[in-house]
Amino acid sequence: MLFYQKWGDGRQNCYNLTMKRNIKSSSWKYAGWFAAAIILGILNGLYPSSIGMTTAQFLSDVFVRLFKFVSVPIIAITICYTIAGLGSARTQKTLWKRTLGYTLTTTLLAAGVGAVLYYFFTPANVTATAADAGLAAQKGYLDYFISVVPDNPLAPLVQGNVLSVLLIAVAVGIAIRYIEEDVQRTTLLHFIGAVQSVLFSIVKVIIRVLPLGIFGFTSLCVRDFSGGVALNGLGHYFVLVVSSNLIQGLLVLPLFLLAKGINPLRTAQHMSKALLVAFFSKSSAGTLPVTMTCAEQNNKIHPTVSRFVLPICTTINMNGCASFILITVVYLMQNNGAVITVPTLLTWVVIATVAAIGNAGVPMGCYFLAASLLSSMNVPIHLLGIILPFYTVLDMVETSLNVWSDSCVATMVNKDVGKDLPKVENR
Repeated sequence: MLFYQKWGDGRQNCYNLTMKRNIKSSSWKYAGWFAAAIILGILNGLYPSSIGMTTAQFLSDVFVRLFKFVSVPIIAITICYTIAGLGSARTQKTLWKRTLGYTLTTTLLAAGVGAVLYYFFTPANVTATAADAGLAAQKGYLDYFISVVPDNPLAPLVQGNVLSVLLIAVAVGIAIRYIEEDVQRTTLLHFIGAVQSVLFSIVKVIIRVLPLGIFGFTSLCVRDFSGGVALNGLGHYFVLVVSSNLIQGLLVLPLFLLAKGINPLRTAQHMSKALLVAFFSKSSAGTLPVTMTCAEQNNKIHPTVSRFVLPICTTINMNGCASFILITVVYLMQNNGAVITVPTLLTWVVIATVAAIGNAGVPMGCYFLAASLLSSMNVPIHLLGIILPFYTVLDMVETSLNVWSDSCVATMVNKDVGKDLPKVENR
């Protein structure tokens, strides 16, 4: 009997070892497909053909639509399900407190880095003229916040209004927690949980064929860049925005992780797939499904933390947007005769932080938000027309920083509260 037990244990160990090898082999194959997609995309962009670029545009459009299709429902379902199903009020308060604390701190520092760089390396005014960018907002920024409050339960989902979706999800999740009838509350939780499982199944399929999307994104990106961009005297401004993002991503955020005893290089490696998708898609909200998958499967973040923190961070944790808004708005104010002083920069650190929190994680979200802020102050925005040709580069860097910051916040929150959560197997 003992012989058969040992023999059975040996077979199980061999099976587990074989499964680990198969998973590792599958990961390497997937990485190979990823690399091949990038290389083929670069070649397709450098030497464009009608068929190649049509295919790239088709694949890019399809995957952007797929990301939009799953991202908003995932934000709504995960936030609602996590809040409704939290085990205790103490856990809920701790998650909220840690998430908001890290988000506000990192976003404020991102805007602060931009302000410091602007103070010491103030870019010269632009002398060239340009046509108006045509982005003058019809409503002030206060009206934008009012529009976040939904007047129709379905409109935010149809319009993709992430902040309104977040507001509804939080309200519904809290309301479910206060349902007195256990049967009703449990039934709702089971239903929402089942919808969540369906969404994650769809995400797994999308991720499996993601190299096709990467090929499309890379092709279009290389095609746009290979033609060259005319900086028209804005090179200094451009360097300031990129430098502030790099300092935040490569210095400030890693210092946060090191202070919590977390290896930033290992964290970046685990989240590399999400960072790559963010770079090419230019949408942190669209990248959310990939970010959550990497966080749970690679970075071993507890699902409760991942599915609570990341959707919130995708909506309000915009490090890259904060520095872009500050530098861009201040620069255009300067070009229109405003004297930029230290109090001015400090004021805009706060404004840019609040504005970034209210920004939607979609392509060019920061660009239109900056236009809205400027037009609400009656500042001419024609210079945005000059910035527009090379904003694509800034948007890619900003989105990567936003997703990297989301990953860091989730990792730090998991470090703080993950040990107090029940152990579950990451899906």
